[in-house]
Amino acid sequence: MTPELISRFSTLVGKENAITDKRMLKTYLIEPRGLYNGATPLVLRPANTAEVSAIMKLASETKTPVVPQGGNTGLVGAQQPDQSGTQLVMSFSRMNQIRSIDSLGKIALVEAGVVLKTLREKALDLECFFPLSLASEGTAQIGGTLSTNAGGTAVLSYGNMRELCLGLEVVLPDGRVLDDLRGVRKDNSGYDLKNLFVGSEGTLGVITTAAMKLFALPRGRIVAYVGIQSPTEALKLFVLAQSHAGIMLTGFELMSRLSMQFSLAYNKQGREPLPELYPWYLLIEISSPCSQGEARNIMETILSESMKDGISKNAVIAINKAQEEAFWRLREDMSPAQKPEGISIKHDISVPIAAVPDFLVTAGRVIDEMLPGARVIVFGHIGDGNLHYNISQPIGANKEEFLCHSQEISHRIYALVMQYGGAFSAEHGIGQMKRNTLMAFKPSIAVDLMCSIKRLFDPHGIMNPEKVLSSCLFHKKI
Repeated sequence: MTPELISRFSTLVGKENAITDKRMLKTYLIEPRGLYNGATPLVLRPANTAEVSAIMKLASETKTPVVPQGGNTGLVGAQQPDQSGTQLVMSFSRMNQIRSIDSLGKIALVEAGVVLKTLREKALDLECFFPLSLASEGTAQIGGTLSTNAGGTAVLSYGNMRELCLGLEVVLPDGRVLDDLRGVRKDNSGYDLKNLFVGSEGTLGVITTAAMKLFALPRGRIVAYVGIQSPTEALKLFVLAQSHAGIMLTGFELMSRLSMQFSLAYNKQGREPLPELYPWYLLIEISSPCSQGEARNIMETILSESMKDGISKNAVIAINKAQEEAFWRLREDMSPAQKPEGISIKHDISVPIAAVPDFLVTAGRVIDEMLPGARVIVFGHIGDGNLHYNISQPIGANKEEFLCHSQEISHRIYALVMQYGGAFSAEHGIGQMKRNTLMAFKPSIAVDLMCSIKRLFDPHGIMNPEKVLSSCLFHKKI
């Protein structure tokens, strides 16, 4: 990128909002796990949709690749530029306004740079509830969570970001603005264009504003930890919990004993939730629209019946909000807790709920065969079949030698997932990490259609290049 072009782009947002200092650029160039490290001469921080449109018009004219970036919390390298130094990064930290909240219609109109936690807290102030909850919610932005179709722990009752989004404003690669900010729950007026952009990881256009669903604030919430012997019991308890709680079952998380062990070692303030140790644990949350008493009664009924039927071995209900948060913290710390234990090979997968126990047994055999002594860390949202299936290096193993097995291990795990009718990416997206995996496991007709859509929206290939699809694929004539 020439100095003249950098100057032209910088003028569009004001020199003070165009970052070129190498020390300041570093913040935008590496993702949380340190796996992807890019290079750029320029980060632009637009203040509004008009500035984003102007940036994309100039990018289209000059064929300059643009990498949109939200809170930089993604785990598959979708928000990093490549090493060429020819791609500019567009940051949304200044587009952080909650334009309006309709507490009657339960709709929030928010800009892409609004931090997830900010929206949740603002909704609470108005006695509304925005359900998406992530460990990174203090940093993750609405635009990024939409671009990756984020899920989190509340998908069971409320759905992922695609289901929480009513409408979008999007700047297309040529600078045109698509205003599809519909604030209604029903709209059958043609193709649902917004869903092309949700989950597209910034490869089709730039999300600038979103209309998001809100919900009535639950009047009661109860959280419990349960000790069980196996994932088979987890499914039995899930059926029982659903039969009593229905849509009030807002959390149902499965965790292995080793996952719990890692979490407790990571967070010195954490405490064992139960007096005895168990091979597996469940974290269950009930949210009542009526009262705390109703939530407690439902939880106690579920736990009582599960104990009577021999499904669960022991259980404890949080006695106050602080203990609820401590229970959830044990679960949320399971991702960062793996880093101090060494290198890990991570898989964000989903399989049909009924197949979870059998999948875990079969996958365990694969790991034992390929990497004896490796430590399998399993936790996730069993209520929707989404598991984080991660393999930590054996104690004392050489990191480089362990990582040499990464590609082969992941291929075997993903192949097994597909045999069970699952998905090799449940909520983290494709980015750079799973681009080749998509080619290996996605049906060829699906890849062809994705390439056709990419060509239609982005004929010059300037929107977040080499993410999701390789440029050589979508430029290829079918």
